[in-house]
Amino acid sequence: MIHKTSRFVIDEKLALLNISLPNPPKPAGSYIPVVRTGNLVFVSGQIPVKEGKVEFQGKVPTDVPIEVAQQAAKLCIINVLSQLKAEVGDLDMVSRIVRVSGFVNSAGDFFEQPKIINAASDLLFEIFGEKGKHSRVAVGVASLPLNSTVEIDMVAEISQS
Repeated sequence: MIHKTSRFVIDEKLALLNISLPNPPKPAGSYIPVVRTGNLVFVSGQIPVKEGKVEFQGKVPTDVPIEVAQQAAKLCIINVLSQLKAEVGDLDMVSRIVRVSGFVNSAGDFFEQPKIINAASDLLFEIFGEKGKHSRVAVGVASLPLNSTVEIDMVAEISQS
């Protein structure tokens, strides 16, 4: 059982969900992966990279079915959390997930982007509980870097402890 007063509650939840955070992926361009200003941490867009390789590529739903794109969204959030943890050291310092922006590499007539980004939002709620509820953008785009299926960025508020 997880006790709210214990340290590393989020690490325990991740373990229960069979999620291990990878080393943070390297930036794919000329930017830094995380910016911290005051209590806010901005995590740059993360694509579904695993062990240095883009795991999910192509447009939804023509190349990638919705269910597979949802897996891509979860991997993006895992990479976001990896970047966040590398910056703050302990995910228990997260006092609130403020905003998630999700971009879906979409066929021209596809309009169900929220179904895909819901997978990331639901995972954040499962990990952080009420602190994981956030504002959100779910947008369809004509293409994404490295032909990835999904890209997600996030803003989190961190406690000052």
